[in-house]
Amino acid sequence: MDSKKITVIHSVSRWLQQTETWQYNQVMFLPSDIENHIVCEATENLDQFPMPNIHSLLEAPRWRYFWDKGLRKLRVRNYLGLLVEQARMQHPQILHSHFGNMGWVNMRAARRLGLKHVVTFYGLDVNYLPKKDQRWHKRYRKLFEQIDRILCEGPHMARCVIGLGCPGHKVQVHHLGVRVSEIAFKPRLWDPSEPLRVLIAGSFREKKGIPYALEALGRLQHEIPLQVTIIGDASDAARSKAEKQKILATLERYGLQMKTRMLGYRPHDILFEEAYKHHIFLSPSVTASDGDTEGGVPVTIIEMVATGMPVVSTTHCDIPEVVHHGITGLLAEERDVNGLVHHLRWLIDNPEQWGYMLEAGRKHMEVEYDARAQGKRLAAIYRGLAIN
Repeated sequence: MDSKKITVIHSVSRWLQQTETWQYNQVMFLPSDIENHIVCEATENLDQFPMPNIHSLLEAPRWRYFWDKGLRKLRVRNYLGLLVEQARMQHPQILHSHFGNMGWVNMRAARRLGLKHVVTFYGLDVNYLPKKDQRWHKRYRKLFEQIDRILCEGPHMARCVIGLGCPGHKVQVHHLGVRVSEIAFKPRLWDPSEPLRVLIAGSFREKKGIPYALEALGRLQHEIPLQVTIIGDASDAARSKAEKQKILATLERYGLQMKTRMLGYRPHDILFEEAYKHHIFLSPSVTASDGDTEGGVPVTIIEMVATGMPVVSTTHCDIPEVVHHGITGLLAEERDVNGLVHHLRWLIDNPEQWGYMLEAGRKHMEVEYDARAQGKRLAAIYRGLAIN
């Protein structure tokens, strides 16, 4: 084996949900001297997220699958036996667990195998899990004792992880990357004689703040011709279905049904097709009543800024790292519908001033959020750990 090559096992629950393009980009754009192996329980959407070296427990013989599930259900072990099996075959130096809860599941395996252990937190694992179940405070403290590095999307999330008890020297900010070089930069222009087309995209969860976006648009609809598109839908979770009912009720309350297209979930390429047809991206994230947050920043915001679309969002979590208020976009406080209306009106009243904001946003994405650059930075983190 090439002494310079580093082998990394990426541990995920499922490879890969349609809304997790950001996770695909992390692995896809690691440089060629990083050999990646993905270990998961099941796979989906492989046509959209193809990768070599995917090892799925669901594809193992049925007896093997149920034996592994049984051991975990009986709490003989938390981690997948397949993880240990692949580690012994591939001889990795690094185990990268994606999501904090997966890191806790894997910590005994990492210790048993003698691997450097990297865990990336993404949001749900930072705020929602510890609030929902107090056991996660103790679990995380144990994880933080053993972990080699915690990666966070931005400084807000890093502070949250430190607040959970992680020593600061183990926490590192690492932005999620998007394919900036492959995203056409088409600065939006709006002619006030045509309808203003506003895009909203995200899973139907309280933290996305979609009812606040619709309320703001409901107030503006009598001032200008308006067309709204929503990409996303509810999952099978009860809280997601409840949020969908709030969204539908808000549409009805403001009489926006005939002005709104609800497209449901769409593949990533369709999201971009729709994006280029719209003038403004509206994404007012909030801290949910159950503690759920974005943790960092929705990757869709990064992508929309890169396309050259004005973004109106909130000061939630690490969104201000991407949307610098008044420079690369506009930010309101969480749940501040008046603030959203104010920013939308500014865009409506000043279409000739969009250009400087869109140019500044694109440059910021190229420097800090390009997937290839972030892949090199992640590889440097791996190398730094592997030689110690």
